[in-house]
Amino acid sequence: MSLTTPEGIQKLQTALHAKAKGSPDFRFYTLYDKVHRKDLLAFSYACCKANGGAAGVDRQRFEDIEVYGEERWLDELAQELKNRTYQPLPVRRVYIPKADGKSQRPLRIPAIRDRAARMAAVLVLEPIFEADLLPEQYAYRKDRSALDAVRHVHKLINTGHREIVDADLSSYFDEIPHAELLKSVARRVVDGAMLHLIKMWLEAPVEETDDRGNKRQSTRNRDKGRGTPQGSPISPMLSNIYMRRFVLGWKRLGHEMRLGAYIVNYADDMVICCSSGAEQALAVMRNMMLKLKLAVNETKTRVCSLPEEKFDFLGYTMGRCYSVKTGRAYLGTVPSKKRVQRICQAVSDVTGRHRTQQDAETIVGTLNRKLMGWSNYFCLGPVSKAYRAVDKHTTRRLRQWLCDKHKVAGQGTGRFSDETLYLKFGLIRLTQRTNSLPWART
Repeated sequence: MSLTTPEGIQKLQTALHAKAKGSPDFRFYTLYDKVHRKDLLAFSYACCKANGGAAGVDRQRFEDIEVYGEERWLDELAQELKNRTYQPLPVRRVYIPKADGKSQRPLRIPAIRDRAARMAAVLVLEPIFEADLLPEQYAYRKDRSALDAVRHVHKLINTGHREIVDADLSSYFDEIPHAELLKSVARRVVDGAMLHLIKMWLEAPVEETDDRGNKRQSTRNRDKGRGTPQGSPISPMLSNIYMRRFVLGWKRLGHEMRLGAYIVNYADDMVICCSSGAEQALAVMRNMMLKLKLAVNETKTRVCSLPEEKFDFLGYTMGRCYSVKTGRAYLGTVPSKKRVQRICQAVSDVTGRHRTQQDAETIVGTLNRKLMGWSNYFCLGPVSKAYRAVDKHTTRRLRQWLCDKHKVAGQGTGRFSDETLYLKFGLIRLTQRTNSLPWART
């Protein structure tokens, strides 16, 4: 859900950005007083509420805050920040499955009060640091997207940069060193109260509940001085600030020009597109990451040469494609097999037998939202083959679900034909979307 930023906050952000952009060496010294502004905290809370999310360690939900009184709750938080008595609560650790289905990604859920305070800090700091981020960085930025990053890589490989460093960093968010990160922040911010606030959030303990319901707290971040937790509103901005050190260093040290090697970065995903000398570029990257106290995941990092090989980036497989019409080979992008498998698994989850108590309208509506969201992202290059595979899987699964629900024997192709699923039940057909994308059929 997208909220309109209030005019007063827009003016503040515009002024901060203009000052940062116009004075690259300026260091901001009065920012903390903006964080506890009532209008800014109220909008921060609204942003957090729009994003939803689970409760933190205090188990306080948005519904609880509404009952307590939003104005009263915001006044108390603003007073704590203003009096500098604010102390963040521990963050609650939860795990979500990774795309491979074999491992889990740890997320850290702050309490809503801490989310609101962190979002307020983001509203103040982001316009400043946005002025410094580099064009090669695409994540978590206004008017930039993962699709833009994919397009950038596609352009590079079609202009002669066909030796690719497919890089992977080991637990990037969890390994960002606090001292170096705070130095990067302090390059622009000298407000001690603001820096102290960020440090408290970085060092907040993590509370975890084991299988027996026992709770324990870990101070790993504080003890090791590492990590900006995923799940926090301020984490994306901090991760971009620290990655900027690598991208900027790569350019200023002359590696981009000397090696003809161009970085494209999205959060912890990165490729380096080289005209030649990719092995040398990889060696330089390893050395730079070592100095930044980050680790390269050697098992997932590799060099590949197009068009003989292919590589995946942000869900797309990039490499040699063939035109269906002419048979001509060209360098392009297609949805990766893993992403096709993932959407098919999501379709299977929606149409499981345990959902037969739901009505068909609800199931089809859920399927359509998932399919539209997936195809809105996977719309670059020749997508017809992937769309056909997803359409085929979706019709089969929905037909089986209808048979289970109505206790119809057999495969149900007579009663629930493809035309019935599309016309009567309103299931969308992805392959029809390529009619407005002529290049997608090549």
